[in-house]
Amino acid sequence: MRYAYILLLGAISLVKTASAQTAATSINFIDYQRGFPRINDALKKKEDTLMKQFEEKKLAWPARYIYIRSFKYDSQIEVWVKQELNDKFALFKTYRVCAMAGSLGPKRMAGDYQVPEGFYYINEFNPKSNYHLSLGLNYPNASDRILSDSLMPGGDIYIHGSCVTTGCIPVNNEQIEELYILAAHAKSEGQDFIPVHIFPIRFDNPRSSEYLKKYVKDFPEYLPLEEEMKHAYTYFEKTRKLPVIMVSKKGEYVIDGIIPKEKEPEPVVKKERRPLKTYNQDEISTVVERLPVFPGGNDKFQAFIDKLSKDMAPYLGQQQKTFAMVEFVVDKAGKVIYANVIKGGNDDLNDHLIEAFENMPQWTPAVKHEQTVAVKLKQTIFIEKPETQVVGAAQ
Repeated sequence: MRYAYILLLGAISLVKTASAQTAATSINFIDYQRGFPRINDALKKKEDTLMKQFEEKKLAWPARYIYIRSFKYDSQIEVWVKQELNDKFALFKTYRVCAMAGSLGPKRMAGDYQVPEGFYYINEFNPKSNYHLSLGLNYPNASDRILSDSLMPGGDIYIHGSCVTTGCIPVNNEQIEELYILAAHAKSEGQDFIPVHIFPIRFDNPRSSEYLKKYVKDFPEYLPLEEEMKHAYTYFEKTRKLPVIMVSKKGEYVIDGIIPKEKEPEPVVKKERRPLKTYNQDEISTVVERLPVFPGGNDKFQAFIDKLSKDMAPYLGQQQKTFAMVEFVVDKAGKVIYANVIKGGNDDLNDHLIEAFENMPQWTPAVKHEQTVAVKLKQTIFIEKPETQVVGAAQ
């Protein structure tokens, strides 16, 4: 994954949110939806009830941002809401899913009757659905397009009514009306990308966790996906905020979110760590006209990362492989003045990664308003012991 992509994703998201909220004032999506008989009837029947339920929970109506997450094995779907971008989400309601087709595990091809697992958003509102009402999901997403069948990955995945399914997320008609109204109001308020995360289980449910453990034992190739989904689930449980979700070159999810610790561990005597350098946060620019450039450009930087990945393999210790994420600061002179591993392996591996980043050659610095400026970047590195690599595997 190129370093430039990670810095720009956050800025693009903020720009889209701001522009969408400006556009919402001139094009009212909820009023447009009232032109469809089923939606108009649902609004007359449900809107007052929803407003009262929001009031009972001391939530502002309508929600400007919503987040939907579904749990396959537990047959549940949750709706979380908030009013401002930086607010924490609050749970509004949990619905019962009628049925789930297939089994645990992601969807990988058309006709497998699997409900996808992963991170999606609503990309369609269908007020004339054959299943009363439906909300379409953007399957296949960036990960699915790499890992699923290249010719027939499948599609047409919806949250819908009528309580029947062949690979979607079905609820009853009363429930889909509420979900549809909540999503339509959020879109009308400017939320163009309503996240829908589909988890295999509710990870804090012991019975579900035991079932997943048995499933992973039979299908060990499922473990990397399960671990990243658990990371995303736990991060949200601890913070009530969504993590940044990326996709590696191999199609695997990479979750950028540090899970807060419940309690600091007891101090132990161990090898002295490499001292961590500091920097002045106020000197860091978050928006620039031109990103810093590694000597020789992006291809040379990717070659550096590829070589570093191989060089770090001996320091994995008991791990067979890991995704490390390094944040580093390139100052206005182009020098890397700070590096830190925010997600990675053991202390020894992390220290060597920090040392490698801090010893990088001088970059061409970033530019803002015709002045060179300091920026903070993030870079993921996949590190794997050579004996676990499969020769000739498809990339």
